[in-house]
Amino acid sequence: MRPSFHPRPVNGPFEDPVLFIPFFFDRRAILFDLGDLRNLSARELLKIGQVFISHTHMDHFVGFDTLLRIFLGREKDLHLFGPPPLLHNVEGKLAGYTWNLVHTYQNQFSIRVTEVHPDRSLTKEYRCSEAFSPDHKAKPHSFGGTLIEEDSFSVKAVHLDHKIPCLAFKLEERFHVNIMRDRLLTLGIPVGPWLNGFKEALYRGDHAESAFLVVWNENRKELRRTFGLGDLAQKIARISPGQKIVYVVDVVYNDENAERIIHFAKDADQLFIEAAFLDEDKDLAAKKYHLTARQAGMLARRANVKALTICHFSPKYKHAPHRLTTEALAAFVGTDAHL
Repeated sequence: MRPSFHPRPVNGPFEDPVLFIPFFFDRRAILFDLGDLRNLSARELLKIGQVFISHTHMDHFVGFDTLLRIFLGREKDLHLFGPPPLLHNVEGKLAGYTWNLVHTYQNQFSIRVTEVHPDRSLTKEYRCSEAFSPDHKAKPHSFGGTLIEEDSFSVKAVHLDHKIPCLAFKLEERFHVNIMRDRLLTLGIPVGPWLNGFKEALYRGDHAESAFLVVWNENRKELRRTFGLGDLAQKIARISPGQKIVYVVDVVYNDENAERIIHFAKDADQLFIEAAFLDEDKDLAAKKYHLTARQAGMLARRANVKALTICHFSPKYKHAPHRLTTEALAAFVGTDAHL
C-alpha cells in the first residue's frame, strides 16, 4: 500500500520538533508545530495551508515569521490552530512589523487563526490588504475534538498539560485508496492528477454508476475516457483502512495525560512523541513538564501503535542520543524489565 501522507520530521532530534506532512499526488501539505523551518525549501513551504501548533513556546512557534515572509505578496490562505493564548501571540507577532505598503500588493494573503479551548474555539482572520488589523471580533464555535474534517481525512486534537495548555494532534484518513498501477497499464492510462478527483469522488460517496472522466496528456495531446465510477474502482483500486498519524510533544507524565494520550493514539500507524530525558532523570523531566524516553515507549506500547518515532531530546544527552532511543524501544517492545 502506498500511503497518502508522508510525515517527515523537519529537524534532528535535538532541534525544534516540526512534522511536515505532504499529500501524495497533491501540491498540498500540513505542519504539526511551527519551530525552525530552515530545512524546508520554499517550494515545500508554499504547499502548506494549515499549521497545527502544540503551544507557543519559542521552539514550537519561531517559524511563524518564516511562513509570513514567504507568503507575503502571494495568493495564499494560511490557517493556524493552537491553544490559548494563540490569538494574542499572533497579534503580537504581526504588530512587530510596519505594513504601510501592503495596499500595493496585487495578490490577497490572509491568515486565519483558531484558538482551541477545551469546549470551544475562537477564530479571527487577518488580511494583508487590511494591514493585518485585529479589530474584528473572534467568531466562537463549539469544539468536540475535531479541528478540520474533509472528505478524505480529519485532524483532531486533545488538550494536555505542559504547565500551560498544550495540544496533541491526530491526522486520520477515512480509508485508503490504493491504486494498482499494473491495472492502469492494462487500461493504457497513466497515473496523474486525475487520481485526486477519482479518490475525492470515492470519499464523497458518489454513486457507483455515476460517470467519471479521466483526462491526461500524451504526446502533447489531451486524451479522455469515461468510466462508471464503481466499475473504474473495481478495475484499478483496492480499498483499505486509512492511515492514523499522531503527534505528541511537551507534556508531563501524570495519570491524566497518560490516559488521554493512550486513548488518543490508540492503534495509530505512526506515533511521533517527545522523549526529552532518560528515566534516570525522571525527576528533572517532571520538573520541566516533559516525558522520559521510557515513558514515551510505554505510552506507545499501551496505545498499541504500529511504529514509534521519538524526538525533542534534551541537549543533556548530546554525547549519547542512542541511550534515549534504546530506552524508548525497550519500553515499546516490552523488553524493559520495569514493565
